[in-house]
Amino acid sequence: MPIDYQQIYEKIQEIGKGARERKKTLEERRTKARELLNTYASELDALRSKVDSAKAVDQNIRCALPLDEPLASSYPPPDSVIQATLIAADGSQINPDRHGAIQFSLVNVGAIIMRLNSGEAPKISTESELLYGEELLPNGIPLSDGMVALKRDVAERTKLDELSKGIKGPIVSFTDGPIELWGAKGEDAKSYEEYTKKYMGVLSRLQSRGVITAGYVDKPSADLVLRLLEIMMADNDQLQKLREFHPLRGVSDRWLYGERENPLLPPGHRSAVFHIQSSSEKNYKGVLSLHFFYLNVGTEGHPWPVRVEVPRWVVDDKGKLDLLHGVLVEQCRMMGGKPYPYLLNRAHEIAVVKHEEKQQIEKMLAMEIRKQGEDLDDLSNKQVGKDSLAGGRKRY
Repeated sequence: MPIDYQQIYEKIQEIGKGARERKKTLEERRTKARELLNTYASELDALRSKVDSAKAVDQNIRCALPLDEPLASSYPPPDSVIQATLIAADGSQINPDRHGAIQFSLVNVGAIIMRLNSGEAPKISTESELLYGEELLPNGIPLSDGMVALKRDVAERTKLDELSKGIKGPIVSFTDGPIELWGAKGEDAKSYEEYTKKYMGVLSRLQSRGVITAGYVDKPSADLVLRLLEIMMADNDQLQKLREFHPLRGVSDRWLYGERENPLLPPGHRSAVFHIQSSSEKNYKGVLSLHFFYLNVGTEGHPWPVRVEVPRWVVDDKGKLDLLHGVLVEQCRMMGGKPYPYLLNRAHEIAVVKHEEKQQIEKMLAMEIRKQGEDLDDLSNKQVGKDSLAGGRKRY
């Protein structure tokens, strides 16, 4: 039997016994979080000063940093957006598989352009990059899953840059996930630095043309505002060990802004805009510095707060910020009871690499390699064993 269900059941029983105590603790922490939010809602100078004190101890501290809007602010969406060009991009990838017979990787980016109220059909675009041979060893280091993901993220934003060229009028572009680049920092520092430099160039070009760009984070898990409140709770001794200080653990930004009975944000409303205090500040400077706000794309009685990341040039222009706000609310409403930007959903459909497509690429590569008289490697014995257990079907 592959799973010992008796052990699993015993653990589940143990989890169940602690449910009431966990609920009580969480409710107490949530009450404290709301109290802190109300207490410091307008104490922006004090909040910024306390974060500066925390940075003096740990430069890598990650939290929200207020600008000029109270913490509990709530702003309704603007009137319906009449004119704008929307561009959404999403990517998927095939990671190198050392157990496979052929070593390769693929980054596939799908994008869609829609001109509002034009009567024109949306235009789709796909860009596929196949990596093979030495391309799988940048700087002599094997290409990891994290580096492939990093390459995909850069390719998504690059696609937005390319497609936005020559378009007149306001442009709103967005991708799924944060604007901030993640992953692979410790795996290949040189490649990470190269990708970051290229990425900054893309953001700079978008800024120079006035293109609004954003990262849409559905069901966010980073509790940046809660961390700000925890920092405000810390005394001098606790500031010295801030990474171990989590008195509000379990409470989330999503709950704070989207509590079902009493959400801070009514449907369609956005929160205050915050700067992202993090170790990445050294890369995202000036007009490229990263900010975010929460947006309730849900409905009455069914709040759904998402995090929207934007560079400073969008924050500094209220017209751009309002346009982005309105576009995202309308895009999410198009998806009905499961709010998510319609164009991002379409971009994902375009970008996703199906299992059959991966197999087809493997066959095409194998044919060409044999055609040129080059030897093919074998599957690893481990993979052969897995395939036999799966009835001949590979699992990815």
